Amino acid sequence: MDTHATAHGTHHDDHGHPNGWRRFVYSTNHKDIGTMYLVFAIMAGVIGGAMSIIMRMELQDPGLQIFHNTQTFNVFVTSHGLIMIFFMVMPAMIGGFGNWIVPLMIGAPDMAFPRMNNISFWLLPASFALLITSTFVEGASGSNGVGAGWTIYAPLSSITGHPGPAVDFAILSLHLAGASSILGAINFITTIFNMRAPGMTLHKMPLFVWSILVTVFLLLLAMPVLAGAITMLLTDRNFGTAFFDPNYGGDPVLFQHLFWFFGHPEVYILILPGFGMISQIVATFSKKPVFGYLGMAYAMVAIGVIGFVVWAHHMYTVGMSAGAQAYFIAATMVIAVPTGVKIFSWIATMWGGSIEFKTPMLWAIGFIFLFTIGGVTGVVLANAAVDRLLQDTYYVVAHFHYVLSLGAVFTIFAGWYYWFPKITGYMYEDSIGRLHFWVTFVGVNLVFFPQHFLGLAGMPRRYVDYPDAYHGWNLVSSFGSYISGIGVLIFFYGMVRAFIRKERAANNPWGPGATTLEWTLPSPPPFHQFDTLPLVK
Repeated sequence: MDTHATAHGTHHDDHGHPNGWRRFVYSTNHKDIGTMYLVFAIMAGVIGGAMSIIMRMELQDPGLQIFHNTQTFNVFVTSHGLIMIFFMVMPAMIGGFGNWIVPLMIGAPDMAFPRMNNISFWLLPASFALLITSTFVEGASGSNGVGAGWTIYAPLSSITGHPGPAVDFAILSLHLAGASSILGAINFITTIFNMRAPGMTLHKMPLFVWSILVTVFLLLLAMPVLAGAITMLLTDRNFGTAFFDPNYGGDPVLFQHLFWFFGHPEVYILILPGFGMISQIVATFSKKPVFGYLGMAYAMVAIGVIGFVVWAHHMYTVGMSAGAQAYFIAATMVIAVPTGVKIFSWIATMWGGSIEFKTPMLWAIGFIFLFTIGGVTGVVLANAAVDRLLQDTYYVVAHFHYVLSLGAVFTIFAGWYYWFPKITGYMYEDSIGRLHFWVTFVGVNLVFFPQHFLGLAGMPRRYVDYPDAYHGWNLVSSFGSYISGIGVLIFFYGMVRAFIRKERAANNPWGPGATTLEWTLPSPPPFHQFDTLPLVK
């Protein structure tokens, strides 16, 4: 036993590694930190998902059922959006799967900055606590919470719209989440560029590593813009500046430009790691390499680049010039091209393959189908003339939930079922995973497909009540959300079963199709603290 372990008695094992809660709280091990991200994402996802089900319960029938204070409904809308984006999808994909799998795929012993990795994670619970706090302190019109939507547009989020401190809590929450993302991004960029195994050039990296690399560059470039916007909002609210107050020469539209210059790359940040996961999974279960590897890699790079120059397609109704509108329509159409390259390459990978419909593959194929629907409605909304009619209706809600709820979340489940044996060492029951898929697939389509019809009929989003004419499809949509909720319960049942059965997973549970490096390196984790120097004996 070394001196480190002797000095601290029970806190360390025979190799000087912390155990018990210290193993996680002080962790500098990419696998343990990845596990913490995944657990955190599941907890946040349950809270955010419960909020969406409560909103659907309210909207099931016309009139006020639950939210007799209508501001509270908007607080739920806002919190649901922020939680799902910043505390569920990003921690799961980038923090969870990124941390766990990227070092293994490139043959690195760990992340480049293991201690920075630790603080990247621990900023998130603090950030989440601030956001939850914001819902319990005064916001607008004598009621609690931020009711400005996840876009927190001024002047609704300024001191006149929300005089209470709730928005300030939300701003501080977003600052911490952004700091976490930026530190994580620096860590991934350094790791991927400097710590690849000998012989692994950029053009030999697995597509999941490519997807994370593009994503973290987007994070590094987009997050500071959001930080600037919300800092200006903070000083407007508390220090007498007037960046967004037209009474003193400010401009509320400036906030929208800053927000969406972050917000549009953000939606690609949410989906790109999913693209990488789908590429790995489709190749594995088609038993052939992915079609058009270089095209797939550079399609993601192209999506990343073009994603920065289309932001104002969220703003066709602010009164921009016809020329600007024409530009943003064209640029938005162009971004459909590399996305289409990816869709067709996945289909070409499956074409002629020996496909095995295991649970991860079901989620992957479900994703391709649903994401394509979301992409088509995106092209519809790219047209300024059409968008003018559909702006802020349920058509927009249906569109972005098809690419996020049904895109990002389906890829998270695909990745979860794919790497679960690697991460835990146990095998789940495939039949339960498949049941989870089908119940969820039916549920989410029942939730969001009818919302296209509501939007085309003119139902505005973020409203707590509606005329009787919209009742039918709202009823269907709400039933869909209850079915989706049952799907989540099936997921938890399957996970609990897996841990109770303790069926050992094979070293490479998916057979010779899964040939990337992460399956060949030792698993479950070799415990190490990569950046603690061994003490001199």
